[in-house]
Amino acid sequence: MDNVWNWFVPTKSTWLHNVNPALKFVILMTMMIFLFFSRNTEQYILLFISFSILLWTMSGFPLRKLALLHIPIVISAISSAVTLLLFGRGKDVVWQWGIMKISNESIASAALIGSKSILLGIISLILLLTTSPTLLLYSLMQQLRLPAKYVYAFMAGIRLIPMIIEEFNIRTQALNVRRVQLRKGFRSIYNRMKLYLIPLLAQSIRRAHRIAISMEAKQFQAKRTYYYVTRYSVNDVILLVYVSISIIITYSFN
Repeated sequence: MDNVWNWFVPTKSTWLHNVNPALKFVILMTMMIFLFFSRNTEQYILLFISFSILLWTMSGFPLRKLALLHIPIVISAISSAVTLLLFGRGKDVVWQWGIMKISNESIASAALIGSKSILLGIISLILLLTTSPTLLLYSLMQQLRLPAKYVYAFMAGIRLIPMIIEEFNIRTQALNVRRVQLRKGFRSIYNRMKLYLIPLLAQSIRRAHRIAISMEAKQFQAKRTYYYVTRYSVNDVILLVYVSISIIITYSFN
């Protein structure tokens, strides 16, 4: 499990890693919301070039890892575009065979959705690869005034995931040692739920109850100091300027 998480650790730190996490989250999420309501393929292409340069030069990851992380994004974009291309609506038909029909309108829709999917994936990778989840949550508390009880509860929930995976592996090994034979067919699904889901769920409920009591005992609802302190810096200005220039250049060409 540790090897999986280490795979997402950058080899070097850049100014993009030092941008205030809450501000970075707000900027990139605002861009995503804007893209959801925009319908201009040319703008998507220009923004794709701009954010790709930012990702490939300032993420701190080797090019090989970045290329591998792009695979699911490209597959998702191609599948969405091909579906709209072959089964989209349109009156100006270019080619048709059975229920599959390609029209000028479906070609435009496929290009729009494909470029939008890739661009959203690029922006998501920038946020994922250059932002520490812990610092992001601390920044949401300090800069955006998110209540501490929700943030710490979310952090505790994330850290329970490796424990649940470990318990699942232990349960599997215990069943193998006892030579438990599972039937085939639909009944095996019910048997697996009894053998896995119920014990794991009960253990998770007990652990969550202990965490809730511990958080209440430590007065997480009160005003408190922080071990990690996040502040604004000149790196925030650099990101704001870069995104602003990208948007201005994008609109100047249209």
